[in-house]
Amino acid sequence: MESALNKQVNAEFYSAYLYLSMSAHFESKNLKGFANWMKVQAQKEMTHGMKIYNYILERCGKVTLPEIKKPTTNWKSPLQIFETSYHHETLVTGRINNLMS
Repeated sequence: MESALNKQVNAEFYSAYLYLSMSAHFESKNLKGFANWMKVQAQKEMTHGMKIYNYILERCGKVTLPEIKKPTTNWKSPLQIFETSYHHETLVTGRINNLMS
């Protein structure tokens, strides 16, 4: 379980990186509202990751922090970004559901 929780910490931090990448893309296109939305989502993912991180430590577990994969930085359209973020959220939620099972 500890290993699975550590993998989830990494997945949450990757999600934050991914959403920051999306935010940066929106900033470069002067889409400030979309950029802010994705920045807020990135912060939420960091919060999720830290909650799991703290949970591991509170139970005297060992936190491991493997490398965070580099996210995509080029996007064709805002629609592609939102479709990608939706798909990504379903994957991460599935991982959480698997942990609960």
